Amino acid sequence: MILCIETATNVCSVALCDENRVVSLREQKDGKAHSSLLTVYIKEILDGQKICARDLQAVAVSKGPGSFTGLRIGVSVAKGIAYGTGIPLIGIDTLTSLFHGVLPIAREKNLINEHTLFCPMIEAKRMEVFYCIFNSAGERIKDICTETITDRTFINITGGETMVFFGDGADKCSHFFTHERQIYISNITASASFMHIPAMEALKERRFENTAYFEPFYLKDFITTKPKRKVI
Repeated sequence: MILCIETATNVCSVALCDENRVVSLREQKDGKAHSSLLTVYIKEILDGQKICARDLQAVAVSKGPGSFTGLRIGVSVAKGIAYGTGIPLIGIDTLTSLFHGVLPIAREKNLINEHTLFCPMIEAKRMEVFYCIFNSAGERIKDICTETITDRTFINITGGETMVFFGDGADKCSHFFTHERQIYISNITASASFMHIPAMEALKERRFENTAYFEPFYLKDFITTKPKRKVI
């Protein structure tokens, strides 16, 4: 089994997955309580299955892009589990997880074909989003980037291709998706359950991170601000 940890967005999510399914899931979507909830959820899931961390095949964590604070919390806990138990550490980028999460809905809507592109988007603050583009086979055809989205960002996607937008970043700029070949799927938020397939693939292919040196993929530089008032 793999323990999956997702803290790259406002969602704090933990899932336990075996080769075939998501066995257990704990998550909260309405706040930034990662530091207080994450280890509680992990304990609840492991206790519920009557296993301990040493019984796991690996621990997988969303490596970003996403929230600086959320990523630091999730990666720190995942590294602690991996280091303390000696099990492998797997890093899954957040946008890949979102792509796998939206696939069941895309199948229901008959959207999966050679002419469909998928654009997962994550909130990046300051009117920006993190995004990349996948084809229906799951191949990334545009690397992860950060950009301020306008009504002209995807103006060239009109040559017979349909593009599907989803994620909390897409929720923010959905008013720009007005072309007939631009399909917006609302309320797709990050979840550890979406990591099931990519984490299992990484386990089978032994694509593990170096536990000691692994760091989140922030993409953007962290910017500190000066307090408005002196507190000392």
